[in-house]
Amino acid sequence: MTIDKREIRSLVKARKSQLTDEERSKAAKAVFDELERTTAFLEADRILMYHSLPDELSTLEFIEKWNDRKQLFLPRVNGVNLELLPYRHTNLRHGAFNIEEPEGDEIVAAEFMELIVVPGVAFDRQGNRVGRGKGFYDRLLAGTKAITVGVGYDFQLFDIVPTEPHDTPLDVIITESSHLVFLRR
Repeated sequence: MTIDKREIRSLVKARKSQLTDEERSKAAKAVFDELERTTAFLEADRILMYHSLPDELSTLEFIEKWNDRKQLFLPRVNGVNLELLPYRHTNLRHGAFNIEEPEGDEIVAAEFMELIVVPGVAFDRQGNRVGRGKGFYDRLLAGTKAITVGVGYDFQLFDIVPTEPHDTPLDVIITESSHLVFLRR
């Protein structure tokens, strides 16, 4: 029996709603501690993060921790695409989908990134991801040579998720207890 993206989104949403604050915090610490140990992170200076929504693995402590030591960028929705701008504490506003996004006009090309940390609803053991369904990250990742890392909770990792031709696979997936690397380059 195959499961479709809609069903995956529903299952993951239900499971996320059951998490305690302690479980959320513990998972984020485990995932980002592991990311910090990767060669890709240690060698990267220019990193695209995402400003997490309440139901996503929290990036907030990680962003604050590394903001003064790495060049961190956040995406901003512009139509059907993502623009990448430098992160600063003072330049955030609520944008599309109520996500905190950077303001300003210092837009940087995706090619400038060395590492991109990617949110997802679900991932699989082949490096594929299921997003929220708008294709923002697939469009962004299609044109980059940066190392791409999907981060999430253990229950967001499936054996296989359905893919479509426009879906862009990731190089690395990290959950609390998994660190999967896919050699594609």
